[in-house]
Amino acid sequence: MNAESNAPTAPGLSPSIRWAIFIALALLALAIRLPALGARPMHTDESINAYITGQLLAGGTYHYDPQDRHGPALFVVAEPLARLLGARDLAGLTETELRLTPVLFGSVMVLLFGAAVELFGFTACLVAALLFTLAPLPVYYSRYFIHETLFVAANFGLILAGWRAWQKNSLPAAALAGFCAAVMLAAKETAGLHFFALALVCLGACFLPPREKLPRFKVVAVAFAVLIFVATLLFTWFGQNWSVFVDLVQAVPRFAARAGGEGHQKAFGYYLHLLDLTLVLYIVAAAGLYAAAYDAVNRAGKPPILLVTYGTLIFLIYSAIPYKTPWLALNLWLPFALACGLGVAACWEQITNAAGRWAVAIAGAFLLVVLSGQTKVLVFDHPADEQNPFAYAHTGEDLLGLPARLEQLAAANQLSSPRIDVVATDAWPLPWYLRKFSSVGYWQPGQDPAPADFYITATDLPAALSTRLKDYRSEFFGVRPGVLITLWIPPSFKLSP
Repeated sequence: MNAESNAPTAPGLSPSIRWAIFIALALLALAIRLPALGARPMHTDESINAYITGQLLAGGTYHYDPQDRHGPALFVVAEPLARLLGARDLAGLTETELRLTPVLFGSVMVLLFGAAVELFGFTACLVAALLFTLAPLPVYYSRYFIHETLFVAANFGLILAGWRAWQKNSLPAAALAGFCAAVMLAAKETAGLHFFALALVCLGACFLPPREKLPRFKVVAVAFAVLIFVATLLFTWFGQNWSVFVDLVQAVPRFAARAGGEGHQKAFGYYLHLLDLTLVLYIVAAAGLYAAAYDAVNRAGKPPILLVTYGTLIFLIYSAIPYKTPWLALNLWLPFALACGLGVAACWEQITNAAGRWAVAIAGAFLLVVLSGQTKVLVFDHPADEQNPFAYAHTGEDLLGLPARLEQLAAANQLSSPRIDVVATDAWPLPWYLRKFSSVGYWQPGQDPAPADFYITATDLPAALSTRLKDYRSEFFGVRPGVLITLWIPPSFKLSP
């Protein structure tokens, strides 16, 4: 079956014009994501990724951590991009230099919808691209220095290239699919969940009527060969760390345990609530589900119903796992946005008179304006506010004053290189905010810290340290909701110049 022949396209629009539209949307997405990249405080996860990038800039080698980190794919792009922008070590990095990487992937994601037109139709892809360009969820997390935006872009690439390789028996497409799968795996371990869902969908396409032919062996072989080669290259950091395979085995039980929640457990319907930006989107997505099912039954249109099936499986898997964070919802936004696009396309096909189509266009434009207003509030006006559903356990703006306060105290007491000791079970994101101080030590609460000019501790002090600091003056800074740290200043120090 030639799946592309069933996909509705835009009558009268040549491929060059259609591509020009999606390129313009990708540039618009880039323009929306670029302003004030350094204004929002660095989340703990961002600061950890920043620290790894700084080590690589300084000449270090990436080592996969099976305990609580993800793969190397993000750093393969972030490190050379930061170096190109002038950074040479952690102290020289800025939030803007780091967040430019997910910004670029978020813009590329919009461009990929131009390649999906043959599968899902021009209207569906245009609507989905607009939702990725303007809606608060994709805009917020494509300005976040974490792996999710890269992961979702690679996931979409795998779907597009994999389907083309299957239908056309194309070896270049198979190689591209294998590359995208490797990037997913090297970005996040959750790639296994998506591979499982895609495998189920492919099995269904092969064995449920109308049946698809199995891809040729050489197509599958090329895809797997590229997957294994690229994943090995990335995880070993281009052949410099072959012990990574032991670490990967150790990571399996670690992430299985983490799936239980570890303080991040949420109810089954968490993602439904998070995506509840407007009820209209759910109604339009439901229309898309119906349209996809109708096409599958009456027109033998496979891609839409396979996408809907895949999206449903991913939603059920992510919702069933107790561990939930809001950025994971970005994985659901891809099938959701395309379902909305399919719904709009179905309505557009059914309405043949000009007045009806004008009404749909005006309603769609109004909805995009509403989403854009939400984006302004959640992404730019209040990006770290506790009431913002995307600012999850986020670093508070109060912490931004800590480095400046330390610099002020150091200047007042003529300290060119103050010694700072941080005593905390989990010090992040302090290594990021103290990166420009050359003498900082990190200690666990049970340890005896070295003599220092300043101490930074959790509010709950061990008895021995409490005795040592009993005459010190204290100042408090909020790290994130419900978490304070204390800056301890020696009694003999001046508090201001």
